[in-house]
Amino acid sequence: MNAIHDTHDKQAFDPIAVEVFTNRLLAITESMASNIMRASFSPQIKERRDFSVGMFDRQGRLIAQGTHIPVHLGSLMGSVEAVLARWPLAEIRDGDVYVCNDPYAAGGTHLPDISVITPVFVDGRLVAFAANIGHHSDVGGAVPGSTSAAARTIYEEGLRIPIMRVARGRQVDDDLIGLIALNSRLPEERSLDLRVQIATNEKGLGAIGSLIDRMGGAAKFEKAVDGVLAYTLQRARHRVAALPARRSTFTTWLDDDGSGQGGRVPLTATVYKDGAVLVVDLEGSGPQSRGALNVSDSALRATVYYCVKAMLDPDLMANSGMAGAIVIKAPSGSIVNPRSPGACGARTITCQRLAGAIIGAFVGLVDRERAIASSVDTMPTIAFSGTRPEDGSIYLSGETLGGGGGARDAADGMDGIHVHITNSRNLPTEILEHECPLRVEHYGFAVDSAGPGRHRGGLGIVREVRMLRDETIFSARSDSHLQGAAGAEGGGEGGRGRLLRNAGSSAEEVLGSKVRHLILARGETVRIETPGGAGFGDPAARPLEALAEDLRDGLVTEAYARRFYGDALTDGALQAGGRAG
Repeated sequence: MNAIHDTHDKQAFDPIAVEVFTNRLLAITESMASNIMRASFSPQIKERRDFSVGMFDRQGRLIAQGTHIPVHLGSLMGSVEAVLARWPLAEIRDGDVYVCNDPYAAGGTHLPDISVITPVFVDGRLVAFAANIGHHSDVGGAVPGSTSAAARTIYEEGLRIPIMRVARGRQVDDDLIGLIALNSRLPEERSLDLRVQIATNEKGLGAIGSLIDRMGGAAKFEKAVDGVLAYTLQRARHRVAALPARRSTFTTWLDDDGSGQGGRVPLTATVYKDGAVLVVDLEGSGPQSRGALNVSDSALRATVYYCVKAMLDPDLMANSGMAGAIVIKAPSGSIVNPRSPGACGARTITCQRLAGAIIGAFVGLVDRERAIASSVDTMPTIAFSGTRPEDGSIYLSGETLGGGGGARDAADGMDGIHVHITNSRNLPTEILEHECPLRVEHYGFAVDSAGPGRHRGGLGIVREVRMLRDETIFSARSDSHLQGAAGAEGGGEGGRGRLLRNAGSSAEEVLGSKVRHLILARGETVRIETPGGAGFGDPAARPLEALAEDLRDGLVTEAYARRFYGDALTDGALQAGGRAG
């Protein structure tokens, strides 16, 4: 699974001109992003901003991506590659628009993420592609929301869309849109959001065409693209060359493979440099999931590229240039390189944990100021659905939640954030309660979930929701219920996740980390507590003032402080004003 090498990596370029050109490209993608966010109909895109946009050259090389969801980098790259694999350049026409979502046939990562790709022509010549991807709330399948960790094959997960033309000569194929919409529990929302995606690309190709005109034509544009990719490749190789000549390995563990059978699943990453390239070897990772936790090729590439950028050069441009400096090795038939028809719907849980493994391996290679303890490293998700008695229509609400960030040598971990390859926003309580017969009883930080250390990990999140109607269907996907995030330099484990039905009542029930199609009655509640980040450094070395502030703010309890920081430090913190008022 080797990365594609750029043939222009030795050309000369002007770094200042590259920076100016790249910012122009990013301005276009951000304008596209603003359009899709404002015009979309589903809360997933409009409120949670679970979408991304990108721009590619005629060879299918990514040249700019909006600053949104890192895992979408893989979907967009895979989708454009699928277009070029399906049609020769001579058969791609001005006015065509393509749509796809399938992980095996069209470079996707899971079925709810639908990509739309539009070729850009200048003076009759194909010069680029505008692309975007949006998470659609439902594309059919066995469960509302189209994602269950227990799905056994991709056929259970919803409508599979190979790369298809959805428009010719800018005339949208209403029949194809209707087919996709009919396979969703929310057909009108699907139809409207797909049309917004198509219109967003139309706006983007106009902006790209204007940029090319200002630059003096397609030839100068293509030369500038080569320069950007060459600059990124050279910069990435420079960062790789600075790494020490040794291997570093780190293993993280999934609670299970989603199937409800078997034990924990390892994800192992070994990182080392081999000449001018960085090798990320995933040998030792678990077998292909019998559930839906498998990671397709596109999702794997996106995860690896994110980790390399985050750990070696956060300012590295997110384009195909970096791919020439990276080689990915993933054993065939494993959870990180599955064979069709393995289910992929809950792939983000694995991607998050895999990112933690790769970053953990990098910690053994990078300078201390870049080292970080493990974070929440999963993507807790809750979903509610049912029918409205007044008209029989279906409501569906899905939300991903953040958790605790890992601590570093110089700072505590961040509280209640998305980490790694996800970057979506929370679903506002007002939207949830307006759209669905649900009431949020509690929303805040999970007290005592921060891993102890000289610098503590970030806190997880608590979300408790009450059902206002009978026959409410509930599903959840999470992890780290069996083991928390791993500390660094003597830091403690992050708090573990929990999922409770009717918390605090006589009917309280502890649920597993993966729940499929649980029917809840009116008045029942579900409470999810997401994992916290791990600590960095010896907890006994935590500054007294920092512990006092955590106690005063109610982020940790006195019992927790005494257990992990000791009586002496806790007594001092309380005397310093750490007791909550």
